[in-house]
Amino acid sequence: MANVNVKFNNKDYLLSCDEGQEENLKKLANHLDLKYDELKKNLGNIGESKLLLITAIQMVDDYFDLFKKIKNTKNDFEKLSIKFKELRSLAIKYKGEKEMEIGKLKDEINAFKTMIEKSRNSYEEILDKTTKSISKFIEQVETNQEKNIQ
Repeated sequence: MANVNVKFNNKDYLLSCDEGQEENLKKLANHLDLKYDELKKNLGNIGESKLLLITAIQMVDDYFDLFKKIKNTKNDFEKLSIKFKELRSLAIKYKGEKEMEIGKLKDEINAFKTMIEKSRNSYEEILDKTTKSISKFIEQVETNQEKNIQ
């Protein structure tokens, strides 16, 4: 245990604390002394015991206010965390839906490519047949003309 001299209400006190906690104890005692002096200045000399009680009540009130703020902040954080998880879930669902749509569109594009390729092949076959038919027809016409000329 360590011993620490602190000043409170213009009086020196020797207090004990755990090793390494000396500076913290001095800060706490100083804070208490400042609160006590502030109340003494505002309320006048109403007696040391009553001022100590009011100081303690005010510090406990500050503590509870801070505790309530922390609790509310924690609740707000938990609500935000839940909202974030919901948004994350929606984003993942949306991404999955869009990936499925993209997959369907890719399938449709591939089907169109296949259909275009078949149409091109069919067109080329028809064009070849038509060209052959026209060539045959022209040959026949030329052959008939030669026969008619003779």
